[in-house]
Formats: sequence, C-alpha cells, structure tokens
Amino acid sequence: MSTRAIVKSVLSGDTVVIRPKEQPEKGKPAKEKVLHIAGISAPRLGSMVREDEPHAFSSREFLRALLVGKEVAYTITHTIDASAQKSAVGTPQDREFASLLIAPAGPGQPPQDVATLIVSAGWVKVRDGVGEGDEAVRRLGAEEAKKRENLRAAETQAKAENKGIWAEQSENQRTVSFQMPADPHAFIAEHKGQDIDAIVEQVRDGTQLRVRLLLDDHTHQFINLNIAGAKSPRASNARDGDTSGSEPWGEEARFFTESRLLQRAIKVRLLSAPASLGASPFQSGPTPAAASGKGTNGGQGLPAPTTGGASVIIGMALHPNGNIAEFLCSAGLAKVIDWHAGILAQQGGLDRLRAAEKSAKDKRLGLWEGYGASANKGDATNGHAAATTTKGSSFDATVVRVWGSDQLSVVAKGDDQGRERRVQLASVRGPRGTEAKQAYWANEAKEFLRKRLIGKTVHVLIDYVKPREGEYEERECVTVTYGGQNTNVAEQLIEKGLATVLRHKRDDEDRSAELDKLIVAEQTAVTEGRGLHSTKDVSLPRIVDASESGSRASQYLPSWKRAGRHAAVVSSLRAASRGKKSHDNQVDFVAAGSRFKVYMPKENTKITFVLAGKSFQGLGMGLNDETDVSQGIRAPRTARSANEKSEPFGAESHRFASRYMQRDVEIAFDSTDKQGGFIGAMYANGVNVAVELVKEGLASVHTYSAEALPFGRELAAAEEEAKKNHKNLWADYTGEEVTATADESSAALAPEYLDVTVTAVRDSDPFGFSVQVLDDKNVAELTKLMSDFSLHHRSAAASAPSTFSPKSGELVSAKFTEDNQWYRAKVKKSSALKKEALLQFIDYGNEETLPFSRIRPLDAKFKSLPGQARDARLSFVKLVPRSSEYGPEAWRRFSALAEGRKLVANVDQREGNLLHLRLIDPSDPNAADDPLACLNADLVREGLATVDKTCRYLSAYPQVIKKLEAASDGAKADRLGIFEFGDVSED
Repeated sequence: MSTRAIVKSVLSGDTVVIRPKEQPEKGKPAKEKVLHIAGISAPRLGSMVREDEPHAFSSREFLRALLVGKEVAYTITHTIDASAQKSAVGTPQDREFASLLIAPAGPGQPPQDVATLIVSAGWVKVRDGVGEGDEAVRRLGAEEAKKRENLRAAETQAKAENKGIWAEQSENQRTVSFQMPADPHAFIAEHKGQDIDAIVEQVRDGTQLRVRLLLDDHTHQFINLNIAGAKSPRASNARDGDTSGSEPWGEEARFFTESRLLQRAIKVRLLSAPASLGASPFQSGPTPAAASGKGTNGGQGLPAPTTGGASVIIGMALHPNGNIAEFLCSAGLAKVIDWHAGILAQQGGLDRLRAAEKSAKDKRLGLWEGYGASANKGDATNGHAAATTTKGSSFDATVVRVWGSDQLSVVAKGDDQGRERRVQLASVRGPRGTEAKQAYWANEAKEFLRKRLIGKTVHVLIDYVKPREGEYEERECVTVTYGGQNTNVAEQLIEKGLATVLRHKRDDEDRSAELDKLIVAEQTAVTEGRGLHSTKDVSLPRIVDASESGSRASQYLPSWKRAGRHAAVVSSLRAASRGKKSHDNQVDFVAAGSRFKVYMPKENTKITFVLAGKSFQGLGMGLNDETDVSQGIRAPRTARSANEKSEPFGAESHRFASRYMQRDVEIAFDSTDKQGGFIGAMYANGVNVAVELVKEGLASVHTYSAEALPFGRELAAAEEEAKKNHKNLWADYTGEEVTATADESSAALAPEYLDVTVTAVRDSDPFGFSVQVLDDKNVAELTKLMSDFSLHHRSAAASAPSTFSPKSGELVSAKFTEDNQWYRAKVKKSSALKKEALLQFIDYGNEETLPFSRIRPLDAKFKSLPGQARDARLSFVKLVPRSSEYGPEAWRRFSALAEGRKLVANVDQREGNLLHLRLIDPSDPNAADDPLACLNADLVREGLATVDKTCRYLSAYPQVIKKLEAASDGAKADRLGIFEFGDVSED
C-alpha cells in the first residue's frame, strides 16, 4: 500500500527527504524520512573532504527540479538494517528503499515512476547484483523484477542516445567551495549590485540559510546567508523532535521558509558582512563576548571580535514571488531589524518590511499574538508611555548646542516654541573621564562637532530611545546627517578616531541605522592609528581664566584693547554671581542675556564677556547686587530662580542671546567691571550683537550714554526701526506724532500673531478659508470633546428619532463622508422634500450636503464649547477669480502652501467675524530674515494673486504694500501666472 507525502529536498540523484502533507504541530518540527529510490544508483555529491563525482550535481538537479515541493506516492520495497552497514561518521541508520510515483503526465494516463524517468534521462545507473530472469524473480518478486527489467531497457536506450552520464563528451569538473569566502568583504565588493543565481541547500531558521551560489557554470560557492532586515526566532537543530533549543514560533518560521525556499532556485543579492570589532580603546581586556568564548549564533547582532573573516553574509533572498523577509514579517514570523536600515538604504529601506510587520501586529499573528494586551499592560505597570514613541521618526532641525563628544541639542524645524531636544549619537561612545588622553580627545571631538554642526540644518533620524535609568534621563539616540551629500557626522567622528562604536549585545536591536558603516569607519581609524587609537602622548593645554578677579582682568585689558578685535568662541551664557562660584559652562541663571563665557583660542584663555552698552538694574532680593556701567542700552533681565519673575521680554532676550552659543565671534575690548568681566563689543559674522538686540526690540537705548559709543548712531537707528515695526518692547508703541484716525477700519492694528491651522478652503468665489487658532486651552478642550463625542455616538442613546428633520441654524452632529466620523455642524439649508441638508462643520469649516440619515440632534453637553473654525481671508490681496484661466491653479497653490499646515497668522483687520490674515510659514528660511515674508506676498509673486484695492486699510501698512508691489513687479518681469502674456493689471 502506498503512502502520500511531500518531497522536502533531494540529497542526490537517487535520495530524497519527504515530510507529511499536513502542517506540523505548533512548536514542533515537521517529521522527516529519508528514502532511497529502489533499483538505481546516482553519482555522489562532494563535501568538504571530497569532490563531486562526475555528473553528480546534474543528476541531483534533474531530480530536484522534478520532485521538490511536489506530492509523491511511495511504497517501501526493502530496508537495510543499520547493523549491516559500515559508517565512518556517527551512528548508522536504517536505510529505507522505496518506489516513488508522481502525478500523471496528462489526463487519463497512469502515475509516472520516478526511477524510470531519471533512468530514461540518463542521470543514474540501474543497480546490478540481483540477476536476471528467474533469478531476479526469486530475489525481488515478479512485480519488482519486471520493474527492474523495464529500468534496464530504459538505461539501454539512454546509453544509445548518449544522454546524461552516458554522453560521449565528459562533463567539465566544476569547482565547489564549501567554506565561507576567506575575505567576505572583498567577495561582496566583487559581486556588488549583482543578483546571483542560487539554490537554498539548508534552512537553519526562518531567516538563516545555507545557500549554493552559482557564480558560473564551473564555479559554485557555499555561503551562510542572513536575510537582511528581518530576524526570526531560533529553531531547534535536532531531527528527533527535541525542541528544547528553539524559541517560540521558531519552528513555524523555519517551516514557512523551508516550504517556500528550500532547494528552490532564487536570486541572492549580497549586501554586507559583520565586521570584526576589535578591542575598544576604553577596555583594558577582551570584550565580554570574547571573554566568554562564545561567537555569533546564527548571526544575531554582531559577532564576537575575531581575527578571521565573517561567518555569515547579510543579503536578500529574492524568490520570483518577492522578498521572503517581507512574507515572514507579514505572517508574524519575523521582526524587523532596525539597524539593517543602513544596509538596505539603497534597496528601498525598511518601509515595506515595517508595513508588513505592522499588518501582522494589527492582526495579532505569530510573534504578535499577545501584542495589544502586553503593550497596554506594560504601560499600566510602568505608569508612563512607552519609551519608543518617537523611534523610527525623522525630522529636519537646527543644531543649537554641542554638549560633549556624542551629545547635542537640536530645535526641530517648524517648532514655534523653539524647544531644544537633547539627543545622543546612536551606537557611538565618545571619550570622557579624567584620564588625560581621553580628556584631550573628548575636547577635540566636541570641537569637531561644534565646527561642523552648530547653527547648521541637519536631518535627524531617531534610531532608538534609551529609557530612563536611575539618574539618567530618557534619551533619543539618533543618526545625524548634514550637507548636500547627507554626510553622517557620527561616521566622520569615528573615522577620525574621535569616538568609538558602542558595543551592543547580540540580541539588542536598538542600534544605529548606519552601524555597519560606523564599524568600517572604526576599522579605518584603528588601522591608521588616528585619534584615540594613536600611540602618541597627548594632554589638554592649560587654559587661563582671565576673569578670575577684577584685578586679574585689568592686567590683560590694556594689551588686548590695543590689539583690536580677537577671534573667540562663545562657550555659554553666564549668570551674575550669587556669592558662590559657578561651574564652567553651567548656566545658573542669565541676567538680561548680557554675560557670556568666551574662549579665546589664540590666547588659550577663557573670560567672562559683557556686551558694551548692556546694563541690568540692581537684582535686589538681598543678594550681591551687580550693576554694569550703563553704556547706552538696557535689556530686560530674566528670573534667576523659580521664586523670581522675569521682566517683560526677558526670556526673549535670553533666547536671542542663546543663538550665539558656541558660535565663532569677534570681540573688541573697552573696559572691565569689578567682578572681572570684560566689557566690549561682540561681532557675529561682522554684525554687532548689541545693535541686533536693539533692532529686535529686546533692549532700549539710553541716548546720552550711547553717544559715547563708537556705534552709538547704529544703536539709535536700530531702536527707531524696532519702534517702527512694533517689535517686542515696542509692541504697543504709538509715537508722539501719531494722531487718532476717524475711521477704525482703515487703521493698522497692533501686531497679533496667532498659531493657526488652515482646516478648509472654499471652492467658490469669493475666495476664503477657515482656520483653527491653536490655543493650548482650546486644543485640549476640542480633543477631549471629540473623544467624548466619538464614545457618545457608539451608544444607542445617540440615535435620531425617525421623524427628525433638522432646521436652518440648528446645531447638529453629522457624519462626514470622507472619514465616516461624527462632528459638530450647523445647518445652513434644509430640504424636508429631499430629506437632505447643507451643513457647515463648526470646528473645521468644511461644508457638505448630507441626507437626514447621517444627521442627529446635538446633545446639549456638546454645545458649550464654541465652534473652533474661524472664517478668514487673505489680507491685502485677492486670488484671481476661480472662473478665470488661472483660478484653479491659484486655488491649488494656496491649498498646497497652507491647507492642513501649522502656520503663523497676523491679524491685519477684523471685518465682523471675518479675520483678514497675513499667513507666515515658520519653516520658510526667508521668514527668519524678512519680517514681511508671507504667503500673501508669495502668491502675488507667482502671479496668482493681486493687491486688493478695496481693502480700506492698505494705506495703514505702507511697508507691506511696498513688499506686495515689489512682488507684483517680479511676477510681471518673469511672466508668471496671469502675467504670462503681458501686464493685465487693473487700472
């Protein structure tokens, strides 16, 4: 009686491994059986100790292509007992011989005998030693003897036709290398960018394969391949059912890959090989991995330091149906390895794998079967949100401070609050400590980062988040790139020997996306003896503190004053003394943003520097009061502690001064104060910092004192400009010459800047839009209301009576078509005949006509919060009519610039409830330099809007009108928008 099974693999031209048709039990490997095809003998494949016999690989390939993955019917013909066998290696096993049948060649035909097929193709020999005729019948039985006779007839025909092993021309011997390449990195470089034909010979677990690379017709190379981007749980190595060494879902992952890839023809793309890490300059002995004597187990993480080549190669296994890593992640049988992002950067990154993993998480498949419950439980247990909320996100930012050799602070682009985020370079360990050599290179590393990054725009990728531990705060660990080439600053730092690669545990997947590159960079630094890896003795130079006392400062002043300007670096903002000494670079408090800690590299000296003309009044509170000699201007001071209150615009003054932190500046000396501070002028990029402070309205000028300063006239002019532009201290300044106007609608309003989001754009003339004002209180209240609103509409109490007919002007709840969510709305028109109503959603401004079935009465508890959408229009300008040729383009352009984005708006006029807004994009670099930069002017410059001469307040904003007229002239000159065919301006 025959038994049916699936052919798992083919060991040679006459031997197969089969498994049951059914899926194995959960957590158990599939049961296997090795069968030798009765009556035939194939050439033996080679191994590490012997070469292939002639035609062995071709014979195996014929049977592999014929049987792997297909169903067969087998009948055991006889068994050779293990005790009758001789084995040089291991314990001999019973050998089972069987006849195999596969599906018929066509409808109505009998099943095909595998032995006959392979003999007919000439890839095996018929076994001798059973005799012929009656002798064969006596020894094999009549049926088996007849089969053997048919095999001999097929063999005779194959010989006659010179098929397979009977070919007259002998097969060229191929070279097969069973060992990993001696230099994997050179091997990868040689085949970089190639999709190599390959056969999967073994599946160790879901993502670890033993692969035969078919480099050409005569050269085969075996490699251990780790699938890039994903990692499956470990599977057992035993065939006897012992799964003690496997991890949960490890057996399922291996079966998943085996059933799809084992002994299938695939393409392999080689990407990387784990590098030898060597010894860290911070370790006196071997690394923990080396000390324990354990190497890599299946390529999890980085291997232990080794002097030989890598034991695995990381690459992609590409089946005709796709990348197996993506299928494994989608089935919940592998997790994405974030640190492979760098390896896969040129292959499209990890986006598809992450999407597949997210799908498995949502469906609670495999490894994620308890995902939702465990995550919620963990949050409740810890009492705070998970530490990986920002992991994988990226943003553009400006570097504002370098804290040390591997930490810096950035401010994200578009963050109106200017909040600093202190981040650490991922997988990087900078030098630190009191040891002279490390202290020297720590200073060099910090200076390297300062020169490269301070004030620059960078791209930040959050690789992982280091959770809070003891006294250490939670820290985002990032990869920082800058410049047009997207240069990784961590890679540069390590390549110069100014930092080393952090040693991660092998099962730690929180690591840099560019870890491989960092390791290669460190190898370069070690090889060339750079920085920390050099043998030369170094030590920090002695830095003199010239501001240690007033008498000491006075000794340096005469010579420095005569020398003119000096190159310097602002180390930190300094606070006035409280009667105790502050630590270097530590800001206890800042008094009026006037005092800086400055390092003069040429003189190798550090000083406290006070801007000439800056003064702050007695600090009071019974402390050691300080008053700088008043020399022309006064800036508001900031609070020194939580018990004090800053003067108006003191915090803004401090933030302004902070922009010069760690910048290269020039300083000129004038005098000293009694505490040892040097008073003088500071220039950044040739611009006087004190003048800039006045120009921003963050300091006032004392006219009489300012006249004694070389730049007194500049200070006076800067103050006039600040007054004219109503900046900061001068926000409410009216001026003595200003007279009241009879018509309020034509007067300029005081600047009123709001954070807004454009939530809706009208699709018909006249042009208008809706905004939400992003007030913290209102945003929080709306968020809570919408949450309660959603829960309310899931209950039966929220259903509408069958006779409900909304009336014009009534507040209702309505189900918005685009997302099928419920929102508050106001009825503008209602038709009982059509059973539909025109609604305006009061929190977003959208309008939509909906059937009564999607409208419900609004519960009274949701009416207390006013509608959050405000009707608005662009101040000073009007878009070209929508019905005109350029109208649709103008509408689309405004939507692209504003809709759904967080902007800053200045209210230039109010017309009842309609706001006339000047919209400013905070991410626009021009906005930082040009106070009049706005989207209104941008649309005019593109020829999609014109100055609206019906606005009665135009004459009250002469500078804005001048800006708009210049924009209009530019559009005409460049023939943009409505000016494409000439000047079509209104008379």
